[in-house]
This record gives sequence, structure tokens and C-alpha cells, in this order.
Amino acid sequence: MSRIATGICAAVAIAAGSFWLSSPNASFSLIGSAEAQEAELDTSTIVEMTLGAEDAPVEIIEYASYTCPHCANFHKGPYKQLKKDFIDTGKVKFVYREVYFDRYGLWASMVARCAGPDKFFGISDLIYEGQSEWTRAGGPAEIVDELRKIGRLAGIDNDQLEACLQDGDRARTLVAWYQENAERDGIQATPSFILNGKAVENQSYDAFKKLIEDELGS
Repeated sequence: MSRIATGICAAVAIAAGSFWLSSPNASFSLIGSAEAQEAELDTSTIVEMTLGAEDAPVEIIEYASYTCPHCANFHKGPYKQLKKDFIDTGKVKFVYREVYFDRYGLWASMVARCAGPDKFFGISDLIYEGQSEWTRAGGPAEIVDELRKIGRLAGIDNDQLEACLQDGDRARTLVAWYQENAERDGIQATPSFILNGKAVENQSYDAFKKLIEDELGS
């Protein structure tokens, strides 16, 4: 079974049971029966997180998990160059779609999305920059506390953070959205990329640049 397939199973298990969040005595039930609630989940409510010109000639969709070390490496390196050379110059529309291997990645996503699209990519940068620290902070309570710190560093107040983290309906919908995306695009690993509709594996920035330039005809 691929890691994506395993992740889908894990995410469904998270959504089907008790989603333990902040302390051994604090939990909330996301869903009693995944099948019974599936029809109620409107994935169109999930905002697509994008950067760059809407009418850019090249679209790159990244599928990534906040707990994936390879994804963190991409965002600390090639992504910054990609943004400078192609996204900020209007040549590439960049779409970021979360993949949930585990509850920690889902929690990170809920924090990243908490302040809306304007702060999403900045918070994502903080999450990736601190990945080795927050993912190794200890148990679930310690990990979610570290994610809260990142949210507060980004200017989200405590009440807003807690509302985001305790939003079971949004968590369920994010999981369903993730499943739809991964299954539709045949995603098997992270990070994975779709460049103008074609699947592209994770690779060096120079290789990415060549693919983009080919699409641009330059």
C-alpha cells in the first residue's frame, strides 16, 4: 500500500472516531459513522490556496504534508526560487493542496488555514521551518501546543486558534477534500506536483525550471 493510500485510511480513521486534541481529558467526536455523514460534507467550502496570477500560463499544483520531511526541504529551498522566478513574475499560478498522513498534519493544516488565505502561505512557511521541532515535541499535547505557538507567532489570538482546532466539521470536510483530490489526481507520494495537468515527480529546481520554461515556450 502506498503512503498516500495509507494516509487516506488513517485520515478516514481519524474522521470516524474520537479526535484527541489538547489533553488526555479533552477530546471531541468528529463523526459517529463516516458513511452516514459523507453526504453532509460539502468540500466546495474548502478554499483553494493559491499564489500568483490567476491567468498565468503555467499552473503548478503541489500535494504536500506538513509532516513530510521532503516537503519541508522543498519549501525551504526550491519553492523559494520558484516563487521568485515564476510565481511573483506572473508566469506560474501555484496551488497548494494538503495531504493528511496523520492527525498532526491535519492539525497543522487547521492552524495554517485559521487566519484565511492572506496568511496561509506565511504560516505554512513557519510550520515547515519548525517541522523538526514541533513534530518531535513529544506526545499529541506537546505537538499541538507547539502548533499553537506557531499560530500565535503569526498573529492569531488564542480564542481564534482554539475555535479552529476544535472545529470538527471543518476537520471532517478537510479529510474528505483531501481524499477527493488525491484519488482524482492519482497522488502516490509527497511532495507530488501537477504541472499544467501532467504529473511531475519531486526534483531539483533546475529540472523544475526546465519543465516550466518548456511550457512557456522559452
